[in-house]
Amino acid sequence: MKNTKVTLVPLMSDDREQFILDNQWSFKDGEIISRKTIEACIDAADTETYRIVLDGENVGGVILRIDKNTHHNELEILFVKPKAHSKGIGCGAWQAVEALHPETVVWHTCTPYFEKRNI
Repeated sequence: MKNTKVTLVPLMSDDREQFILDNQWSFKDGEIISRKTIEACIDAADTETYRIVLDGENVGGVILRIDKNTHHNELEILFVKPKAHSKGIGCGAWQAVEALHPETVVWHTCTPYFEKRNI
């Protein structure tokens, strides 16, 4: 597996709509996570939303739920655009997430039933 150097850039308000569309287009079958769910994740008070950037290009996104009291944090959403798959971007993004929150005691993640490649 490649160790790809990606950058996490906080989501800007003028990129919100494209972020949602990119998430929905990142799955072969179209919308897997509803717009309502994505917006609720972005808008929650305890979440952080980032663009995954490689060589100046937006290649995905990540939404984290951060509990500043317990430090039991959660990966809400992580996606990589299809044209950027199999290049180590997901792994590089996760390494960047861990570097952002070294205080984390536990990361809660789940693999959705539809994501067969990651099971």
